Amino acid sequence: MPEKLVNWFSSLEAQFIKTFITEDRWKLFLRGLGKTVQITLFAALLGIAIGLIVAIMRLSRKKSGKKTLFSVIAGAYIDIIRGTPAVVQLLIMYFVILQSVQSKVMVAVITFGINSGAYVAEIIRAGIQAVDKGQTEAARSLGLPKRMAMQYVVIPQAIKNVLPALGNEFIVLLKETAIVGYVALEDLTKAGDYVMSRTYSAFMPLIGTAVIYFIIIKILTILLGILERRLQRSDSR
Repeated sequence: MPEKLVNWFSSLEAQFIKTFITEDRWKLFLRGLGKTVQITLFAALLGIAIGLIVAIMRLSRKKSGKKTLFSVIAGAYIDIIRGTPAVVQLLIMYFVILQSVQSKVMVAVITFGINSGAYVAEIIRAGIQAVDKGQTEAARSLGLPKRMAMQYVVIPQAIKNVLPALGNEFIVLLKETAIVGYVALEDLTKAGDYVMSRTYSAFMPLIGTAVIYFIIIKILTILLGILERRLQRSDSR
């Protein structure tokens, strides 16, 4: 093996030890990963709840076919959230709207939940509109009022259809949380920044952070693939 290659591997090993082993710095990455997953999970749940409500509001119509006030509000919410950067929304929530909230994690969860809700709303809306109108008509013919037909017939089918898309939104949300360092929240990316400032080396902390994100997202992608195949099998029965 050429001497230069040996020296490169030796340098890489030294950087790895300095980044992850020295002073148990791997614990910083572990704690940061825990914060990232915590924020993503609760923000996703909040986003789904908001998205479902907003999607139904967006689809509401008067008997004449015109938009209701709820539909207009939902449309404005989606336009504002999708039309502004997530980092700006986080800063507004932290420094302006939720400045009295002591928990930075709570601020991040609310911010990303609201942000994700706009995208989830459009996903669910598309899923509801994809359900055959005959399903609603059949439910109404059996005596179910419009609200119950939507709740027990249309929405369950729509959710099933959009589960893969919701899974992809979860992955996107996981990556978006990397900006929480702007409010000094010690997530995975912030842990990498901290270690970089201690080691005075950018390569290994940044590459290590990227690899951890990649592994987590790859696992989620595999799980989503399994879910999609199961849904396809259930549809073919």
